[in-house]
Amino acid sequence: MKAQSILLVIILALATYAAFISLKQPDRYLGSVVYDVHVINGFSDNSSMPLVVWCSSSADDDIGGRALQEGDEFSWSVKTIFWANIKFRCTMKFDRRRRRFEAFRRSRDVERCNPTRHCFWLVKKDGFYFGNDGINWRKDFSWTM
Repeated sequence: MKAQSILLVIILALATYAAFISLKQPDRYLGSVVYDVHVINGFSDNSSMPLVVWCSSSADDDIGGRALQEGDEFSWSVKTIFWANIKFRCTMKFDRRRRRFEAFRRSRDVERCNPTRHCFWLVKKDGFYFGNDGINWRKDFSWTM
């Protein structure tokens, strides 16, 4: 009987602690976190022809598109849920080049977009560059498959 009482007290203490922590930082412990995704036109000579961007979610939610001039940005927020692999795909078009890519995929980007919770894509003539701070870039892939 005494062992059961001690076990019950431990379980109640852990449940109280978990409830307190989830109230203090609900996004982190309840599984939903908001990330901001940015697509930036990094071309340096496209004043006469924009970079066209069109994006949608894996749930077929069309978030629209933009025609980006040099240095312009298209951005949106993504609310993640820990059990759903949320994806956002974008189609990019510049002149005769066209490329579809995943601008955000929860399973891939939760770690690499932290600690800022920003996912930046800089699109240039030679490819697509990723960064999480808008300053440091790493080339992820080229226009051609």
